[in-house]
This record gives sequence, C-alpha cells and structure tokens, in this order.
Amino acid sequence: MPLRRLPETLVNRIAAGEVIERPAAAVKELVENAIDAGAGQIEVHLRDGGRAFILVTDDGCGMTPEEMDLALERHATSKLPDDDLVHIRSLGFRGEALPSIAAVSRLTLASRSQDMAEGWAISVEGGQRTAKKPAALPKGTRVEVRDLFYATPARLKFLKTARTEGQYVKDTLRRLAMAQPEIGFRLQEEERVALRLEPAGPFSADARLRRLGAVLGRDFAENALPIDAERESLRLTGFIGLPTLNRANSMGQYLFVNGRPVKDRLLLGAIRGAYQDFLARDRHPLVALFLDLPAEEVDVNVHPAKAEVRFRDAGLVRGLIVSACKHALAEAGHRASTTVAQAALGSLRPVLGAEGAAISRPAYAGGAWRPNSLPRGLAEAAHGFHAPLLNLADTPAAPGRSEPDDYAPPGTANPDNAAAYPLGAARAQLHETYVVAQTGDGIVIVDQHAAHERLVYERMKAQIAAKGVERQILLLPEVVELDDAAAEHLASRAGELAELGLVLEAFGAGAVMVREVPALLGQTDTAGLVRDLADELAEYDQTLSLKEKLEEFCGTLACHGSVRAGRRLAVEEMNALLRQMEATPHSGQCNHGRPTYVELKLADIERLFGRR
Repeated sequence: MPLRRLPETLVNRIAAGEVIERPAAAVKELVENAIDAGAGQIEVHLRDGGRAFILVTDDGCGMTPEEMDLALERHATSKLPDDDLVHIRSLGFRGEALPSIAAVSRLTLASRSQDMAEGWAISVEGGQRTAKKPAALPKGTRVEVRDLFYATPARLKFLKTARTEGQYVKDTLRRLAMAQPEIGFRLQEEERVALRLEPAGPFSADARLRRLGAVLGRDFAENALPIDAERESLRLTGFIGLPTLNRANSMGQYLFVNGRPVKDRLLLGAIRGAYQDFLARDRHPLVALFLDLPAEEVDVNVHPAKAEVRFRDAGLVRGLIVSACKHALAEAGHRASTTVAQAALGSLRPVLGAEGAAISRPAYAGGAWRPNSLPRGLAEAAHGFHAPLLNLADTPAAPGRSEPDDYAPPGTANPDNAAAYPLGAARAQLHETYVVAQTGDGIVIVDQHAAHERLVYERMKAQIAAKGVERQILLLPEVVELDDAAAEHLASRAGELAELGLVLEAFGAGAVMVREVPALLGQTDTAGLVRDLADELAEYDQTLSLKEKLEEFCGTLACHGSVRAGRRLAVEEMNALLRQMEATPHSGQCNHGRPTYVELKLADIERLFGRR
C-alpha cells in the first residue's frame, strides 16, 4: 500500500493513547491544569468510575475565549514562556491534555477569566468543535468529559470495574493533594462524597503534616518523623513513619520531585535501603518525601504521563534519602508507634465469633520473624557480642560467654521514681518472658528477648562499623558469568562491595571473579549472591542483597546471644534492660519491625474497666 498521511482525528486519538490511559489519567491532567492556574478549591465529580462522566471545576485564573481555542490545539501551552524545556516550574507543560481528552470523548470546556464579565463555553465531539457561546459560571474553569473512550472502544475493554476506576481517581487526587496542602479538594462519586480535604492553611511543615494526616490517617500523623536534610543543591523534606507502623505493600510510599508526584524505582529502592535494618522484606514503611532540586538536575520530560523522572546524579539523590531517613530513625530512639498500644487494647476486647463465642485478636500480626538456627560451630561467637544485663553473682553465665573489657553495667532505676524514666521502673516479670514497668501515667510491657536482641544487634553493628567486615579468602576464586552490562556494573561498584566483605574484579567480557567473601556468611552460594546483587543494581542501583544477608546473620547471632524467654530476671536486671533500651537507637522494634514493648496509658486501662 502507498504511504499516506493519517487523518488529523486519528493522529490525535493515537497520541491520546499515550497520555489518557484511563479515567484517572484524564482527572490527573485536568487537576494539574487547575493547580497551575492558581486554584484554591478543586472539585471532581464522577459517574460510572469516570467512564460516563467527569467534571472538574476550579476557581483559578480562567481563560479568555481566544485562549480556550488555543487550549484545544495540540502542543499549545502557556507554561513555557521562554521555550525552555529544562527550567519547568509547572506540573503541565506539554500542551497535550485537553486535545487528547477531546479526541477520545465528548468534551465541554467553559471558563471565565478574572477580568471578564461573563464566561464562554465550547464543545468538542469526534474532533469537531462547536461555536463558542456565552455561559453563566463563576470565575475559573469547568471541564466536562462525557463518554470517555467512545471514539476508541477497544480501550474501554481494558478498563476495570467502576469501583476500581474510581479508586484510581481517588488515589491520584490524594497524591496531588499531599503536595498542595494550601488547596482544598473534593471528590464526589455518583451521590457520595468519596474525598473531602479542606485547605490546611498557608504552606508550612505543620500544614503539610495536617494534610498528610488527613490523607494517610491519624496513625501516620501521630507516628511520623520529620525529615529536613540538604546535600549540595538538593533538599529533602517530608515525614516518614516509625518502623512499627508498616504495611504489606508499598502503596503507602509517596514520593514527590519539585512538587510533582512520581513513581521512581531509584527512590523506592532508597527507602527500602533506609529501612532494611528494621523491617522484614515483606513489610513496607509509610513515607511521604518531597525532593527539591534545581531543574537542570532532573529531567521530567521522560514520558507523556510525567510520572517518571531521571536524575543527573542518581547516587547523590539515593544517598541523601537513605542518610536522612536513617538519621530520623536514629533520632526516634526507643520510640514505637502508638498503633502497637491500640492493637494491644483491641486484643483485650473480645470479638464475638459466628456462633457468639469470644475470639481473640492478635496485637501484632504483621512483620513477625522467626530466626533460623545458628550455623554449626558459631554458637560460641554469639556470646562475644552478648553483654550481660548485670554481672550478678547469682546469674549463671552461659558456657563460653566472654565479656569485653570496656563493658560497664548500666545504672539502675530507683524503683520509687517511675516518672523519671521514659520506660518507667520495673515492677514485675510475667511468665519469665515479659517485664512490666510503671511509668508516670501508665505501664510498659517489654518482651525481654526481643528487646535484648535489638540491643545486642546494635552493639554488633557498631563493632562491625568500627572494625569493618572480616573477609574469608576463597581457596579457588569463583568465576561468575553474567551479561556484559551486569558484569560491568558490578565491577564499577567493587570498592563499595569490598567494604561489605565481597572482593571481586572483572574477568573478561560478561564475567566477574570473586576472590573474598564475608567471613560471617560461612558457606554461602557465592554465584547466587553475585547474581542477586547484579539484579538489584539493575533495578534499584543498590547492593541490598549482601547487606541483608549480613544483617540476617547478625540478627540470628543476636537472637541466640540474647536473654531468652523463660529466664527469670532480678529487679536490677529488668531496670538495667529498660535503661539500655532508652539509650539505644531503634530499640522500639526488633530487627524485623516487631515491637519490643507496648505502652498503655492509665486512661486506656481505666476505659477497659469502665472507669471512664
């Protein structure tokens, strides 16, 4: 067949397929236009999940009739006054949203600028525009989209149920609202208000936290740690949740670059790296991070949907995120999330089963971790890292235990001065497993094994950081074959891997030679470890597998070298454990996110007995 130029309407429909994938994409483009127009209130109405009807109304600057005509032309925009695709200061800039939506729906655009006495409206159906006509509306813009994808029925077949599509729209609005706390948002589905967010006031850290609390829930607001860090020309702000506040997926992780919500594997990998010491691999933290950097350091024009970005110096960005999050977690000290206490109180209130019988609810069901047994021959090594709570004559030492020369028993608490300490003063030990302490306004219940496991683990980490990871030279170096790109990437990170005890070098094309491995790992699958590292470098640009294996071993070692459940403790030992927890970062959770203690306020306990 001869070459021919496609009709303009078909060209627009093809282009629309890149931008408008589902109703949520159309809402995103229209709401971003409203934000760029300086709106203070944005309302969205849906019917049938957005397939039958979408209405977006704002009180922004509005448009003149001439600007409305241009707005429906492809690649017509007011957001690039200098034709500069580098210094982009708006959410939209491609000039594709309105014409793309109009190409696959029946669209009506109505607007009234600030200096106009009346508004104007124009409709587009099947690529054909109607004549402009006056319209009664307040200052701002109103975009009505009917029968989305009627012109491309094949796309309709791939949409999900109305409920699911509506949820996608809600998630899109939530992301945009988190970055714009000074703007009010309202989403109505059919006759139901699905989302209402009032303006949180002038932009500030407090306003941002109020908006995040409204979007992510009160639990996040109560258990969020502030982030504010700078490195060179980059600034990272926002809030991250305590490790004990976690989820089974990464849907609670929100990332913004220069105010733009993005989904970036590098940023998600950096968050995983920051929390890998505190959570099991199948648990994910809640975070909302905002990265601001010069426009020339990031490319936002990667994809028409504008959800992906590329950084000039990805390593600098990753390092800033990891270090800022780890610093905030360290500053939290022994703090655990309030949801732990809420879950504990919930478990004390019986729930009626199907036949009226009372059933119990677990206080903490997520992130549980059961350590593997120690490798043979290494049981004694655990005692080298295990500092006793107190060197009491009546407390028998485990066989082979050795104490460091510089260890000094921590001070004990005055049993009568419970209010002087965050974790209170010990009052009892239950079932040789749980320490009960009294605080100034409640009680604290400590899992003695989990708590001491964390203390030992932190001590091991400090020793490894001071002395480095010991290496074991392989009798016969192992050659691991990979593809050329993976081998080159691994070889380029040889210095970083050597710090973790893995010494390798390039070995021709598409292979690396491993000469030394971390001694802590003992007998390990070297080839499998190297391939895992190559995959993670390709996906996250991080060497997480090796760090996780080392930390898993240290966690196992700490578990077997810690005070076991079933061991009776003296009051002095219990108080010493509490004081060590108060002085040790991250002691509010064990190595995999399980809480080490539960704090119950007196008021909550009184409610259990009907005294309030």
